[in-house]
Amino acid sequence: MVVLLAELLVLLLLAGLLLYGLGVWSARPPVPPGVRQPARRQRRSGAVLARWVPAHDEADGRTRVLLRRAYLGPDGLPVVLEDRVYTAFASDDPAWEARFTEAMSAARFRCSYLNAEESAG
Repeated sequence: MVVLLAELLVLLLLAGLLLYGLGVWSARPPVPPGVRQPARRQRRSGAVLARWVPAHDEADGRTRVLLRRAYLGPDGLPVVLEDRVYTAFASDDPAWEARFTEAMSAARFRCSYLNAEESAG
């Protein structure tokens, strides 16, 4: 019984250390302060790292499904380089959910194709 309690205590201690280490590791800044790249190099590397992702928005009563070329900026927020309208339909369409689901699925497929095409050269 004492051995079981000792093993349980050691296990809890190891789990606590693991969680503490994970918290410290995930809270660190992605780029140490003072190691920022010049703006021109950031833009150039961002354009190289840009990926096509599906997106959507609603404007003037129309839902638009977009193909968006973007990358993560130095502050962690996405920087949009290009938006292409894949399809658009009325927001009050009775079949909105089905059309939206189908359009987003097709946009995901198209984005994967564009990303593969760009990575091939």
